[in-house]
Amino acid sequence: MSSDADLRAMWRRLASRYNEIACELDREMQHAHGLSMSDFETPDRLMDATGARPRMQDLAAEMYLSASALSRSVARLDKAGLVARSLCEADRRGVYVEVTDAGRVVHADARKVQTGILAERLSSAT
Repeated sequence: MSSDADLRAMWRRLASRYNEIACELDREMQHAHGLSMSDFETPDRLMDATGARPRMQDLAAEMYLSASALSRSVARLDKAGLVARSLCEADRRGVYVEVTDAGRVVHADARKVQTGILAERLSSAT
């Protein structure tokens, strides 16, 4: 069994590794596509969603972003033409979000950047 000090040391190494990779992803996404890592994560989750148009609240439940941070991200992506929002007919409080055709093109390119960084950085972590 690990001691408290061992567990804290393991946690710190994990957090440091995550931060290194997240910063690199953020920097490269920004450089290549003008997207933050969080802004990329939104269409990435949407592309993997089981429904064609998930509700914002369902997307927020799956992500590490707060509902307000997700809302700001979706607003930026909507303004850039990468996603589209629409009201839920059954519940006017609900908002659907989906990736546009332009968003699909940017996502495909950005995913290559993400995959390259993850393959390089995570293969050396094992």
